[in-house]
Amino acid sequence: MPLQPGELDALVDVEGLLVGHDQRLDEHWATGATAVIAPGGATAAVDVRGGGPGTRETDVLEPSHLVQRVNGVVLAGGSAYGLAAADGAMRWLGERGHGVPVGGPGQVVPVVPAAVIFDVPMNDWGNRPDADFGYRACDNATRTETRQGNVGAGTGAVVGPVKGGVGTASAVLPDGTTVAALVVVNAAGSAIDPDTGLPWTSTPGLRAPDSREVEAARPRYEGRPGRNGPVERPLNTTLGVVATDLKLSKSECRRLAVAGHDALARAVRPAHLLVDGDTVFGLATGTGHALPEPGEPGWAGRLDQLSAVAADVVERAIVRGMLAAEPVGEVTCYTRLYPSARE
Repeated sequence: MPLQPGELDALVDVEGLLVGHDQRLDEHWATGATAVIAPGGATAAVDVRGGGPGTRETDVLEPSHLVQRVNGVVLAGGSAYGLAAADGAMRWLGERGHGVPVGGPGQVVPVVPAAVIFDVPMNDWGNRPDADFGYRACDNATRTETRQGNVGAGTGAVVGPVKGGVGTASAVLPDGTTVAALVVVNAAGSAIDPDTGLPWTSTPGLRAPDSREVEAARPRYEGRPGRNGPVERPLNTTLGVVATDLKLSKSECRRLAVAGHDALARAVRPAHLLVDGDTVFGLATGTGHALPEPGEPGWAGRLDQLSAVAADVVERAIVRGMLAAEPVGEVTCYTRLYPSARE
């Protein structure tokens, strides 16, 4: 039986997390930043599968390293330049006393891992997220943020022949545990089966497009669109945050991140290319109960169940991000390419 989504069917259903976006979208800009803030801290891990990642502060997430909890995660456009958005998030968190204490009152160093997508062809050269984008994304963070599509880090995202964007989803296990994801869908591969016009992953309620639309769309799969037409280098990299309210170790959080990549490989084909920087963060806020200790009866089965649900919500978030996106410049969107497939 399918699990029920959380109250908002979004990452913010995980108690202890806030989500905020900041973006700029006009004739010269199509980029932004997304902040996932954990005011009380969250255990975290990461799994990087793409061949061209743009990341920051991921080494600190190794289980053997000193810091055990992060204060947030920043996802941004702008390629490696966009990592500057994390500076703004650090400033915002530091002003509020969130971070690792390193001295007297208020003297903290916020821990904010970050990752970026390559959306440069969607902007005039030099237009990319900076520290102010990250600061404003944090300032905008709430417990009720559910927007999808052309927001935050997904503003300039493209997946296959159509516009990508931010997608989010959640699920509640029978014992009340919440598992949720937020994904920035921006891949060199496609989330659509060109032979059917449907997402690769099952999408209940989505009607198959008309065969004439499928045939008319086929030429678009031969090249990647940029804002002003095809680009030689594909826009690439899918980013994700998958989280739960359980109390998990770093190693257990990494299993969530691994499961997120399983979902990516199901929903985007091909995935994890050399030109992709596919990166998934796993977070546990610890506001719920704990798993059995490793080696105790039920531990492996419970962690496997959690990972399976994590993959499901990431997969659903990927499709939702694509379906929610709207055209930008010359880049069309799914609902324009296949108008008869509307839910």
